[in-house]
Amino acid sequence: MSKAVFLDRDGTINVDKNYLYKIEDFEFLPGAVEALQLLQSFGYLLIVITNQSGIARGYFTENDFLRLNEFMLNELERLGVHISKTYYCPHGPDSKCNCRKPETGLFERAVKEYDIDLSKSFAIGDKLRDCSICLTTKCRGFIINGKSDNENIRSVSSLFEAAKIITGGEK
Repeated sequence: MSKAVFLDRDGTINVDKNYLYKIEDFEFLPGAVEALQLLQSFGYLLIVITNQSGIARGYFTENDFLRLNEFMLNELERLGVHISKTYYCPHGPDSKCNCRKPETGLFERAVKEYDIDLSKSFAIGDKLRDCSICLTTKCRGFIINGKSDNENIRSVSSLFEAAKIITGGEK
């Protein structure tokens, strides 16, 4: 079985710019690339799970999202980071889908596709819903600049701080 880190995108990997879809607006958060490199060096699969309601709201198209995602993945590859897969929900907040976080449908698909051991895995995001898998499983989570009453979810100041905690420090 594999171990993984489930990552939200906006506000976790990159600066959250409200319905980001333009490549020229994309900007990695300070320390994010180094955090991903560190997690990867410890054998974690890196999986992005992101809500993209801007598609349903008509702010941008699914192709706009896919283009930006491909740009991000290519930039990360160039920097030595491999994202195993990006899972995304294109639906709005009022949809009854099971893929929009806090629902866990996308997490469950990733677990099945990559044979992930949740007891050795983590979820990291800037909203509590990004760690929803941690509420019903042994997966542990980190919320960036947020608060959680759940003992399975810790508050951290950045993706890099979470990576250092997960790995026990830098190699």
